[in-house]
Amino acid sequence: MKLNLDLAVPSKQEWIDAVMADFDSFLQDHCDCERKASAMAMSFVAKYPDRTEIIPELIDTGIEELEHFKMVYDLMEARGVPLRHSIGEDPYLKALLKLCHSGREERFLDRLLIASVVETRGAERFKMVAEAQTEEELQKFYKMLWVSEAKHGHIFVKMALNYFPKEQVYDRLRWWVKHEAEILEGLEIRAALH
Repeated sequence: MKLNLDLAVPSKQEWIDAVMADFDSFLQDHCDCERKASAMAMSFVAKYPDRTEIIPELIDTGIEELEHFKMVYDLMEARGVPLRHSIGEDPYLKALLKLCHSGREERFLDRLLIASVVETRGAERFKMVAEAQTEEELQKFYKMLWVSEAKHGHIFVKMALNYFPKEQVYDRLRWWVKHEAEILEGLEIRAALH
């Protein structure tokens, strides 16, 4: 069942052109994103240990993202692409997090909904990468990732619905989708996931 909302704006052709023109840099950024996604899922467990209804799913998501990290790392290693020495700042995520409420409950809801929007954008972009690939193995790999990210987009909304009324969740999610589009439109296009 679809729980997330559609994105307000599609990614631009210029973005996939930049990715395909510098795929090694994209892989490095993608690898960093998978690492951060795993850490983010586990940070929910650490910050909200009382939310027992969602902890098993958060752990599963964290493990799945870590498995994706390993798969991207293995792909990079096979292509001779090194890991970056440090994880750079993600201007997309930074801009989203700046808009979070500060109260504990409101921030909890915002972080779950940001995760949904980010995963939904990731699914859209992995689909674009899969479709742009000429190597069959990379097509399959990015198709698998796009399906997984799409699933995660739903999971985080489902988690929010455990703790907040449906109307509140979807009002706020619509707000996030609108602001995510504005942020995306204002970002420099680069060979990075966001």
